Amino acid sequence: MLIKDLPIDQRLITSVSHLGFTETTQIQAEAIPVAVSGKDLLASSKTGSGKTLAYLLPAMQRVLKTRALTRRDPRVLILTPTRELAKQVYAQLRLLVSNTSIKSILVLGGENFNDQVKAIDKHPHFIVGTPGRIVDHLKKGLLHLPGLELLILDEADRMLDLGFAEQLTAINEAANHRLRQTLMFSATLGHGEVNEFAGHLLKAPVRIAVGEENQQHSEITQRFYLADNLNQKEKLLFHFLNKEEINQAIIFTATRADTERLSAILVEKGMSAVALHGDLTQANRNKIMDSFSRGKDKILVTTDIASRGLDLIHVSHVFNFDIPKHTEEYIHRIGRTGRAGELGDAISIIGPKDWDNFKKVESFVAQTITFDKVEGVNPKFKGLKPVQKKVFKAKKVVENKQKPMAKKAKVSTKKQENVFHESVDVGEAPMRRKKRIIVDDSED
Repeated sequence: MLIKDLPIDQRLITSVSHLGFTETTQIQAEAIPVAVSGKDLLASSKTGSGKTLAYLLPAMQRVLKTRALTRRDPRVLILTPTRELAKQVYAQLRLLVSNTSIKSILVLGGENFNDQVKAIDKHPHFIVGTPGRIVDHLKKGLLHLPGLELLILDEADRMLDLGFAEQLTAINEAANHRLRQTLMFSATLGHGEVNEFAGHLLKAPVRIAVGEENQQHSEITQRFYLADNLNQKEKLLFHFLNKEEINQAIIFTATRADTERLSAILVEKGMSAVALHGDLTQANRNKIMDSFSRGKDKILVTTDIASRGLDLIHVSHVFNFDIPKHTEEYIHRIGRTGRAGELGDAISIIGPKDWDNFKKVESFVAQTITFDKVEGVNPKFKGLKPVQKKVFKAKKVVENKQKPMAKKAKVSTKKQENVFHESVDVGEAPMRRKKRIIVDDSED
């Protein structure tokens, strides 16, 4: 479908056209007409599918073409699981509202609370934020949602995985009225908690699933390598960073400590690398992401904090230095490359500690994975054999035909006396000493 054929205001079509888009993606073609009609929506699509515009355009259409329920309350609230994703959504929203009178603000944890209060007091039409900080303002009576018309949950599965169920419930209750529309986007519709939560938030939602969650990215070449230990992992990583034609790269690690350690080693080797993880202040995280997105740094070493939502079109390579515990995170990680029609490479390094997680990924993507080799690196590790569970077989119960029992001989109950002989009780028998025999050994 062409952008110009969407059932939205001409001003929005012009804005999107100026951004270089002429055709819709599949999720946009299916979700936008449903959302514009006012129905609740539960949708899933793979990363990089253009779902942000799939909910921003209907939200803009509503604000432009319909009358507000109240003057002071925000009309649209967009929630995301991470600050980085919220900032990216807000950046796209700013491009759409730039030539209109629509006001929007960003409300995130880790940023100045009083500045946010001042921004809320100006009665914005849109608020983009994270659940925790939104609830902070609700509890203090600084934000009111009775007039909220559209609640949008981006990556609802991730928010629930991060433990935001209580905050999402509080937000739902603060804006729980029959005129509110809710759009919920998730990486998968097979997430049990998402479906349960959708039952509370949504009213007769239209369900849209575009692509399977384990669908392979045709634009991304995936390669897998085995390693014996940490030193061999690092040797492989440094080989790829030196030999591959890399524009920008993201290296995913399992721990925050490893992000700092690896980035420090890369900097020592003369490479432009930065570390990103949850222990950093919001100001530092913003600075790092801004620098990387502008191309000032070539390598970003990070935890899964950067695995979702970030649209970094210059990333040519993704490295899984550790395999993620949650299989769906693998898809999101490699989805940071091969975006906007570009080709990308995803390289995973698997050691003994990664094996169980790797096998889950292999099962999740529903294909048999083969391993590549690098000349000069010869790992002895070839994988772990699955632990076979002992099966205890139930013993066969043989039905024995019971023979008629022989009659037992009657046992006398009379107490027998403990005697030696001649009916003399032991207790009554006198002790007799043996006569001493004196032998005369003297010689005559």
